[in-house]
Amino acid sequence: MSHSAFLRARSPEHKQQRREAILAAARRLALTSGVRNVSLGGVACEVGLAKSNVGRYFGTREEIYLELAAEGWQDWRSAVVERLRDASGKDAVVDALAETLETLPLFCDLLSQLTTSLEHNISVPAARAFKHLVHDVIADLCGPVVAAYPVLSESEARELISGAAAMAGVLYPVGHPPSTILEVYAQDPELAALCPPFIPTLKRFLSAVVAGLPTLR
Repeated sequence: MSHSAFLRARSPEHKQQRREAILAAARRLALTSGVRNVSLGGVACEVGLAKSNVGRYFGTREEIYLELAAEGWQDWRSAVVERLRDASGKDAVVDALAETLETLPLFCDLLSQLTTSLEHNISVPAARAFKHLVHDVIADLCGPVVAAYPVLSESEARELISGAAAMAGVLYPVGHPPSTILEVYAQDPELAALCPPFIPTLKRFLSAVVAGLPTLR
């Protein structure tokens, strides 16, 4: 799409199309290169829009990826709800939370960048909207988690869900290291133990949390 054709759009529908095009470009680049390696200029180039004009739709690069993170939270909610629809037991809850995260690699990458990058350099309205959405998603997931494993209270389910997202954000980059670290691991198998497998490690953590929360009442 040429810059001139893109800039001529004026209707609300076309403005929404522009936002979607920017988000799609940012998503493609992140899936290819990782969130941390994508610049605002790179997104602008990918979508065929002058960098200065991206700011008409998103204040900063971080706000673009914060919106994609919000989409990720909603996608995770849908996936977990579906998995827990006819499930029961603590293992089913752990599997649902962990395995659905594995199917959302971009979301996991975004979770790993939230507190160190994406929640910086954003406006107060963007931050508030994002935090409200996260709050609502976690609240929506509490019911299905408690229904599947009634041993947990609603507040304990909230801790478990929040912990699953937080631990995914920690484990994902560790389990998917850059090429230099992969080369180090290949050369020194002893050091490769520092690269924990994502799903088994996440499930072990969540299993410990599920077992431990009721004992802390």
